[in-house]
Amino acid sequence: MHTILPPMTRRALLGFGTCTAALAACPAFAQGSDKPVRFILPISAGSGVDAIARAASVALGKAFGQPVVIENLPGAGGITGTSVVVKAAPDGLTLGMVSNNHVINPAVYKKMPFDALGDVTPISVVGATPLVLVVNPKLPAKNVKELVALLRARPESYNYASSGNGTIIHLAGEMFMEEAGVKARHIPYKGTGPMVTDMIAGQVEMGVVALPAVQPHLKSGALRAIGLCGPARSPAAPDIPTIAEQGLPNYAVEGWFAVIGPPKMQAADVQRVHDAVAAAFTSAEVREAMDKQGNIIKPTSPEQAASYFRSEAARYAALVKKANVVLE
Repeated sequence: MHTILPPMTRRALLGFGTCTAALAACPAFAQGSDKPVRFILPISAGSGVDAIARAASVALGKAFGQPVVIENLPGAGGITGTSVVVKAAPDGLTLGMVSNNHVINPAVYKKMPFDALGDVTPISVVGATPLVLVVNPKLPAKNVKELVALLRARPESYNYASSGNGTIIHLAGEMFMEEAGVKARHIPYKGTGPMVTDMIAGQVEMGVVALPAVQPHLKSGALRAIGLCGPARSPAAPDIPTIAEQGLPNYAVEGWFAVIGPPKMQAADVQRVHDAVAAAFTSAEVREAMDKQGNIIKPTSPEQAASYFRSEAARYAALVKKANVVLE
């Protein structure tokens, strides 16, 4: 996946988390309102985007000048939670943090309850996060060469997990299998949390996941890193080589995360939300936290975010067609 530009239904609630940031002394963001800002995460607790949002929650509260409540509303590859944002009042009090999946979904789902490009207000593509291919340590493979040899020796005898059909995690796994010329059975989960839990337990042997979501498990030895999926090593894990440098030079994919609002937001509200988000994520304390996780922070403008959404949607549509991933 490219580096961040710029000039970078299901009814069951699978996970819920809230985090209320401290009030700042400045006036409330939405003038005359004592309501908190809802930050909807259309993914499960424990995922990479979840870790990012929670690391920035206090700074977001300060930047907005009012409480920020983070809510995990996972399901249907992010559609469930994003639907809440799409239907919200366009007053800047309900926002969402989405990832690559937001622009992948139109290509993998036959029907969408909203237009992923037209029914949201792009605020900013905030940054990028590294993805890493990991395995259960009982699997006798410590690098790409050994893993490929294992998969070639026993075609489709092993499983690889994803956070759901058609997600960036799924596509990253498919891309690895195609690039390496090997096969494994795909096991989709409803979110990153349960996927990681089962990889640790050995229910599935391998999977691609956001580095921040598994760093503690890599340090403890509960999971083993095979290689980073992006084009370069991560400062947060410099000892983990990329997959590309291990013999698959054309393999490169990374995650990105962006803030969106409901459709038809007023330009002034869009700008105020953008400025608050940019201030929070470029603050010293959040940059330090993001650096430790390996995330690259470089907020785009709303206009750049809209353009990036369109280009990424077109890119993933081609990948999805090649992988033949179609969901009801």
